[in-house]
Amino acid sequence: MANDSVICTYRVRPDAEAEFAGLLDRHWRTLHELGFVTDEPSLVFRSKGEPPTYVEIFTWVEGGFERAHEHPAVVAIWEPMEPLLEERDGRRRWEFPHYHRVQLGA
Repeated sequence: MANDSVICTYRVRPDAEAEFAGLLDRHWRTLHELGFVTDEPSLVFRSKGEPPTYVEIFTWVEGGFERAHEHPAVVAIWEPMEPLLEERDGRRRWEFPHYHRVQLGA
């Protein structure tokens, strides 16, 4: 079974960007140190315009998603992230759709 990749979208409050960036900087490293994600580092993007939107892409190891939701070190990052985000343009403050990789034309 292939591992799921997640494309996280964070709609950051403009006044909270520095604090959010500090938490995001620890996010993948913490998941990786705990063995919840693959060795491939996350990709992180910031919108060119304002207000800031961040996108983070990484791949869970099998079972990592479920274990992360129960681990205190991960919850200690996720919980303080939430108030730094805002709903925007009718969209939730953060979204985490999961995808699996496909090979086309192989």
